[in-house]
Order: sequence, then structure tokens, then C-alpha cells
Amino acid sequence: MMDIGEQLRRKVEQQAKRMKQAEEERFSLLAQSVYLGTLAVLFVLPVVAGAYLGNWLDNQASGYSFRWTVSLILLGIATGALNVYLFVREHG
Repeated sequence: MMDIGEQLRRKVEQQAKRMKQAEEERFSLLAQSVYLGTLAVLFVLPVVAGAYLGNWLDNQASGYSFRWTVSLILLGIATGALNVYLFVREHG
């Protein structure tokens, strides 16, 4: 039969393992949130920049035009996708 000291030691070890696991999971959730946020910024920033630049260029032209806006949004999507791909390949 186990003595009280051995039972107490095992309980304390179990609790320590649980606490360590909970701490690691919390950190990994935070790290994953930061990682996904970084991916979002890498993708969205070129798209928004392309939209603003395209809109400004279209406003400089006489008459109603949206050619630059659409073109630069598409270029922003391609650039954002490339950014995400390169980031995931390097850090993923």
C-alpha cells in the first residue's frame, strides 16, 4: 500500500503537468492569433494600397473611369497572395 507522502507527491506532479500544459496551450493560441493576423495584413495591405492608388489615378483622368482601380486591385491581390505564400513557406 502507498503511503500518504507518495500519493501527495503524485497528485502534485499531475497538477504541475496540467498547469504546464495549460500554459503552453495558451501561448500557442496567442501565437496562432498573431500568425493569422500577420497573414491578414500581408494580404490586405497590397489590395487596399492598390485600390487607393488606382482610385487616385482614375480621378486624375478626365471622365469616368475605373480601369486603374480594377487593375491595381487585381495586382494587389496577386501581390498579397505572393506575400502570404512566401511568409508561410519561410515561417510555416
